[in-house]
Amino acid sequence: MQITWTYKSFNELTAIELYDILQLRCEVFIVEQNCVYQDIDGKDKKSLHLMAWKGNELVAYTRLVPPGISFEEASIGRVITSPRYRGLGIGIALIEKSIAHTLAAYNTHKIKIGAQLYLQKFYTGFGFEQCSETYIEDGIPHIDMILTKP
Repeated sequence: MQITWTYKSFNELTAIELYDILQLRCEVFIVEQNCVYQDIDGKDKKSLHLMAWKGNELVAYTRLVPPGISFEEASIGRVITSPRYRGLGIGIALIEKSIAHTLAAYNTHKIKIGAQLYLQKFYTGFGFEQCSETYIEDGIPHIDMILTKP
């Protein structure tokens, strides 16, 4: 499958790209997960956006958040793969690219995330370690995890 990866700041996003990002986030985080929450939280404007495209279709996305916004450390958030493209390894590539780009873009060696608890094993596979107790965010169990690179 031919996937095109793009990184953009908020101001570089086209209206169509932003629409597709918000549509996919709404489809999965609000509708599929049946979770009413404020997705548009002001962090998008300050973040970098990693997108995976198959033609004109957004198949995966993350936002790369600078240090001092979500956590003291840089962060990766809104990690999402379209339901139509799950199980194809795109999520693995998405996290690998997100980690590499976050470390480089923010000149850091630490990334902290707030992960849904059921994804703990997935993130552990990339070197993240749990660094908090379980907590409930928007009705879903989460944990904080940190990745430290030498």
